[in-house]
Amino acid sequence: MAKSPEEQHPVMAFGWAATDPSGHLSPFKFSRRETGDEDVRFKVLYCGMCHSDLHSIKNEWGNSIYPMVPGHEIVGEVTEVGGKVTKVKVGDKVGVGCLVGACHSCDNCVNDLENYCPKWTLTYNSINTDGTITYGGYSDHMVANQRYIVRFPDNMPLDAGAPLLCAGITVYSPLKYYGLAKAGKHIGVVGLGGLGHVAVKFAKAFGAKVTVISTSPSKIQEALEHLGADSFLASRVPEQMQAAVGTLDGIIDTVSAVHPLLPLLSLLKSNGKLIMVGAPEKPLELPIFPLLMGRKTVAGSIIGGMKETQEMVDFAAKHNITADIEVISMDYVNTAMERLGKADVRYRFVIDIGNTLAATKP
Repeated sequence: MAKSPEEQHPVMAFGWAATDPSGHLSPFKFSRRETGDEDVRFKVLYCGMCHSDLHSIKNEWGNSIYPMVPGHEIVGEVTEVGGKVTKVKVGDKVGVGCLVGACHSCDNCVNDLENYCPKWTLTYNSINTDGTITYGGYSDHMVANQRYIVRFPDNMPLDAGAPLLCAGITVYSPLKYYGLAKAGKHIGVVGLGGLGHVAVKFAKAFGAKVTVISTSPSKIQEALEHLGADSFLASRVPEQMQAAVGTLDGIIDTVSAVHPLLPLLSLLKSNGKLIMVGAPEKPLELPIFPLLMGRKTVAGSIIGGMKETQEMVDFAAKHNITADIEVISMDYVNTAMERLGKADVRYRFVIDIGNTLAATKP
């Protein structure tokens, strides 16, 4: 007979889990493995709420494993390290993002691209090498191999820094890889949500000119005055879009809903790149002629490898880049999920695990 989540490992743990596709989260007792030679254990202090948490708890991508403890923007303080750990010590501030494992032998892993390893292990909703389910950061503590531990610089606030572990690296990596992280480039950012608002900040820190493209004309003030974008396009106002045709070197498209690509492709200069980092659940229509007429590229990108994730956090600390957050208590999480589904957050919920989780224990 299969062991219960509490019996699978020796170290007791507590968090909140979804048990079916209704997505309702509730208190959940489980267990985590002992601290291995290469492992780092840390007390979770904050965990960001990513849109993929919402997709996953509701099985909207069709790959959900229950019970599910979501959360892959996890930060806290090291409480124990294995005998072979050299990267961090007890008391250090650290984080874990979307990954906790990979094969470490394929071309991608050898080149510090664990995020493209075909055998990756995700921080939650994945199967560990021992056959047990991985559980994420809506929980009291975390344990991971030191390869997947990100060090947090002293000047990086843990709460507002947590979302960088998913949202930050998701936009940083393509900006770097596709040659857009340069002064003088003109970059479009589609969607001003959890990913988009961080994309604006990184692009500006790289010295680029930034245009926010949104279906919500009401976001113009937020984009220009608060986030420091250079210009704003209301994507449903044809005159504005027409005036900007052929002006952008690249576009980071963060939108997770189905939306037309043709208007975005028209904004690109010749050799321009439209990079998709949102994950709509249905296929999008891709017109080919606009790609031919200007040698344009449509590409994708997902998070980043561990070396680049550390580089991103260090860069963010140096340039004072953090997410704009709303800190919530653990017992507010279901309401927060409802609000997240309506895009009613500026721009990332972060759960105060350290101060509010224990009070929810049954």
